[in-house]
Amino acid sequence: MLCNLNEVLLDAQKGKYAVGLFNSVTLEMTEAIFRAAEKLNSPVIMGTAEILLPAASLESVADMIINRAKRSKIPVVLHYDHGLTFEKCMEALKLGYTSVMYDCSTESYDENVSRVREMVKIAHAMNVTVEGELGHVGDNDGAGKLEKPSDYYTSVEMAEDFTHKTGIDALAIAVGNAHGDYKFPPKLDFQRIRDIRDAAKIPLVLHGGSGLSDNDFKTAIDCGICKVNIFTDINKAQVFGMKQAINSGIVGAFDIVPYEIDAIQNVVEKYMRLFSSVNHVA
Repeated sequence: MLCNLNEVLLDAQKGKYAVGLFNSVTLEMTEAIFRAAEKLNSPVIMGTAEILLPAASLESVADMIINRAKRSKIPVVLHYDHGLTFEKCMEALKLGYTSVMYDCSTESYDENVSRVREMVKIAHAMNVTVEGELGHVGDNDGAGKLEKPSDYYTSVEMAEDFTHKTGIDALAIAVGNAHGDYKFPPKLDFQRIRDIRDAAKIPLVLHGGSGLSDNDFKTAIDCGICKVNIFTDINKAQVFGMKQAINSGIVGAFDIVPYEIDAIQNVVEKYMRLFSSVNHVA
């Protein structure tokens, strides 16, 4: 069943567990994520990021997930992740997304507030939740790599002000996390997570989850993280499944699919157990 972020994250916040967001751009990813959630009786957040749209259109992702979610008894949030433009966020709303992240974190603070506040007004009128980002979550590769990440960590004082002024439902924070594969073990600022939790009082989001240690996840969730974004690990799992199939002598694309789904599902189940979201569906 389709729902918005508030319908899964507020319970997670009270229960001190986290709900995973698993970005999907293929049918195999989508099916694997659903199978994991239904098997483990776990709420789940699904969708795709704007940067991934060359692999699949927003409309295709919506069709793929919405139809599957309507047949499921599991709470499913269809989330537009890292929406970079107002136009694409509006397209997601029109297609039936139940949550959007309007990422204006690279803009000035005042511009970030102004843009996100306007998106909140529009989305809330449609019963759609909004995630914002404050600070800047860097990239492990490419142009987004930050020379001194701590300069871009989320300010506690700004987090409280930003939440109040925009009316967002969830806040993505920068506390030493980064997108993609970590080249070196990350050092998360756990005390900063606690301080932001106490100041902002809304569910907090950790982007760049793939590659963190189990202890990092558990500690971050205990400190106030309620939503964790995962893509890199399931993206790699699909390729691992393909290789397994080919190494087993499979030569047809149809026969490779079960290997892909199994490999992705194993990764998703691992994270759901790690986030303690198992058996949180009434």
